[in-house]
Amino acid sequence: MSEQNFDIVVLGGGSGGYAAALRASQLGFSVAMIEKDKVGGTCLHRGCIPTKALLHSAEVADVSRESAKYGINTDFHGVDIAAVTAYREGIVSSKYKGLEGLVKARGITTILGEGRLTSPTTVQVGDDTIVGKKIVLATGSYSRTLPGLEIGGRVITSEQALTLDFVPQKVVILGGGVIGVEFASVWKSFGADVTIVEALPHLVPNEDEAISKQFERAFRKRGIAFNLGTRFSGVTQDENGVVVSLEDGKTFEGELLLVAVGRGPSTQGLGFEEAGVTVDRGFVITNDRLETSVPGVYAVGDIVPGLQLAHRGFQQGIFVAEEIAGLNPQVVEDVNIPKVTYSDPEVASVGLTEAKAAEKYGADEISSYDYNLAGNGKSHIIGTTGSVKVVRVNDGPVIGIHMIGARVGELIGEGQLIVNWEAYPEDVASLIHAHPTQNEALGEAHLALAGKPLHAI
Repeated sequence: MSEQNFDIVVLGGGSGGYAAALRASQLGFSVAMIEKDKVGGTCLHRGCIPTKALLHSAEVADVSRESAKYGINTDFHGVDIAAVTAYREGIVSSKYKGLEGLVKARGITTILGEGRLTSPTTVQVGDDTIVGKKIVLATGSYSRTLPGLEIGGRVITSEQALTLDFVPQKVVILGGGVIGVEFASVWKSFGADVTIVEALPHLVPNEDEAISKQFERAFRKRGIAFNLGTRFSGVTQDENGVVVSLEDGKTFEGELLLVAVGRGPSTQGLGFEEAGVTVDRGFVITNDRLETSVPGVYAVGDIVPGLQLAHRGFQQGIFVAEEIAGLNPQVVEDVNIPKVTYSDPEVASVGLTEAKAAEKYGADEISSYDYNLAGNGKSHIIGTTGSVKVVRVNDGPVIGIHMIGARVGELIGEGQLIVNWEAYPEDVASLIHAHPTQNEALGEAHLALAGKPLHAI
């Protein structure tokens, strides 16, 4: 048994945990980071990075099939899943090595093993007691399922979906949120027959309704089937496949059922409640400065109620390190954190949807403009359709930006600056957007809202 002392002990080495550790060490604190698996967490090893690699392979498959319309003759010989896997694993492994090197270079002590909070200042890892003046809880999330829906056999989560060594011929996806539609997009591009089952009335239901409707049209055009507005009731499986049934009696068959109903907080059995930390339905409750009910114990990332996004975890990790250092960092509300869905088409948004804006300010106090990408030169060149929708307070700032189309995720950087800096459309209208870029579509939408549309009608 040994005892080690640090200024800050971080429990979990995912996006939130390692960002807190890196920033804390930069600020001169001694830091221990406890991780039971691999530093980088879900995002690097089982989430954002490997899924985006798959999506890029999927895009290459689609471009290969359609290359003739761009005057390039190629033959599409199918998907070599072993080579796709090697490409995906190569990216993850390279990023992992880079991250390990960075953590080491900053002098952070990484402790491998499962940690358990044993008091407001101690974490137990095996026989060792790790003592910290401040503790940061960053234990992340796991793939959730529905009550009574067992994962196993042909019923899988995104973790197993990532590592499949074959392309399913026919697959049913439970959940039309980000994870569900991204896998639907990949499998369709790889040649599978895909059906999505979503209990809410729309796919990507957290987005602006106008965006969701365009998204559904795009998926319909791609031949991705979906059933909306009816809840799942059960699944049976045998050696040939699965049969999924809904509450209205409809059934769908497939080789596999991917359960993509969101992620739950990984907090069970880690001693949080026993140490006095308030936990509600598995989530750690904090104040707006991310401090838990126990002074000196903070929480970041997916275990804190709200958006479950890697970049929110990063931001919160940095925030907590700066908060502990007394730098009084600025809170970024969840609504103003950019969100991207990396399917084909992509969806990117930040700020309030039109419906939420009307609820908050009153329908007469806001206005919006929807700029169609059909008018954008670069979008036409790369063969995408879609739109950029901007919502403003009348005579006031831009409070929401919502985009759909290939590569729009790359435009959200400017979008989140506009919303977070409370820019007026008039401010953005006088800025120059390079031609021909898709970025001009953002400029055009703001020109239109500022009352001086150039290429917009």
